[in-house]
Amino acid sequence: MIAGLDSPALARGFSSLDGARLVPTGIVGAAPAANAVAAGEACWLAGGPLAYTRLRLLWHTDPKGGPASEAEASLQSFQDWTFRTGDGVAMAAALASLSDPRPPIAGLGHEKPKIVGILNVTPDSFSDGGRFETTSAAIKHGLAMIEAGADMLDIGGESTRPGADPVPAAEQCRRVLPVVDKLAGRVPLSVDTRSADVMRQALKSGAAVVNDVSALTADPAAIDIVAESGCPVILMHSLGSPKTMQEGPRYRDIRLDIAAYLERRVAACAVRGIPRGRIVVDPGIGFGQTAGHIGVLMRDLAVLHGLGCPVMLGASRKSFIGRVDRPEPADRRIGGSIAAALLGVAQGIQYLRVHDVAETRQALAVWMHGGGHETLRSNS
Repeated sequence: MIAGLDSPALARGFSSLDGARLVPTGIVGAAPAANAVAAGEACWLAGGPLAYTRLRLLWHTDPKGGPASEAEASLQSFQDWTFRTGDGVAMAAALASLSDPRPPIAGLGHEKPKIVGILNVTPDSFSDGGRFETTSAAIKHGLAMIEAGADMLDIGGESTRPGADPVPAAEQCRRVLPVVDKLAGRVPLSVDTRSADVMRQALKSGAAVVNDVSALTADPAAIDIVAESGCPVILMHSLGSPKTMQEGPRYRDIRLDIAAYLERRVAACAVRGIPRGRIVVDPGIGFGQTAGHIGVLMRDLAVLHGLGCPVMLGASRKSFIGRVDRPEPADRRIGGSIAAALLGVAQGIQYLRVHDVAETRQALAVWMHGGGHETLRSNS
């Protein structure tokens, strides 16, 4: 028996649908990954090139809240346990979700992490204070990020920083459409908006992806726009609207709660004609979370691989960096941003949404050169 798994709370066995989740751990890359998979001691994580050798099971034991209970063991031990409890079918399905390759998104494969450059065409961005508010400045910065190594650009005309007010669709379009038009075709572009009208017009102008911080819930027409267009979509978790999301955020367990929310949104999309293969999920770092919440979530970001979708991490320049170190301005949080990015890629995160493209590219190159993510297996 695995320590902790004799709890009466788990007498019914394992199922992701009843509140228990698997977190792949013991993650390895390069030759150790290939050797462990060949020996039957590991499974590829989201198709590779990383592999996991162990699993942590998280589950709620207190119906009133509190941190989840945990048990961790080798992959083989978990498989033996589920065989004994008669839940082998559920475990096999869960392992398939963790391990199956993810289809390309907007032509981008997942043989290595992709860098998504943030382009805020707004006067009130938390990160740059409106430096790229004009069309010409935004286009120039977009071209510079592509030159620096961005694989995708995420273009938004509405600040969603804590406390921000909504921006009308017409104003968002005025800001972003000329930029999308000039940058389209160089790298895939995503449009960062909650508005169905902005989505529709940006896709016509050359955007390839929709990125919605409300996970297609803010505008009733948004889910149909995405379904009909056939474009990929990034579904992000947020705790309410940007105006109120940081007002006393609470969770039973942030890892389980965010995974459950995103699972519900993926299922809702499937019902409306958006298949899992066109969906990226994002835990929404800082969108209704304290620094303590984020610390717990960052430790177990890999739980999101159980949703069967590529994962995006957007921790760049976020205020939690100043709360765990020194309260610096946003443009002096680059070190913390890179540290968060590497924590993510070490757990198999496929997309990094960042402000500092060149610095992130360089950090990734050195990390990969050191054996962290050698491309021995590719699902691109």
